[in-house]
Amino acid sequence: MKRNFIRNKEDFTCVNCGERVEGNGYTNHCPKCLWSKHVDILPGDRKSKCSSPMEPIAVSYEGYEFYIMHRCTACNKIKRNRASPKDNKDALYSLVLS
Repeated sequence: MKRNFIRNKEDFTCVNCGERVEGNGYTNHCPKCLWSKHVDILPGDRKSKCSSPMEPIAVSYEGYEFYIMHRCTACNKIKRNRASPKDNKDALYSLVLS
């Protein structure tokens, strides 16, 4: 399956906390609470029929970057997303320590 990223610049309202998020084409989760939404099959394609909230469940650190692991609350799909410099550091650290 082809894994080319498709950039979609979209603003959205967080499905978990209601924060209004201004997208930059790479934004895939709320910077306040780190929740996401299951909208992609391949990054940026917006082809997932699920559309359920994705809970942040863990953080990993690879190659000088943090990644957030999200699990879909409906279908249990797990996806890894790069953390953003705008992300709430306390929320990130709480996932590291859990």
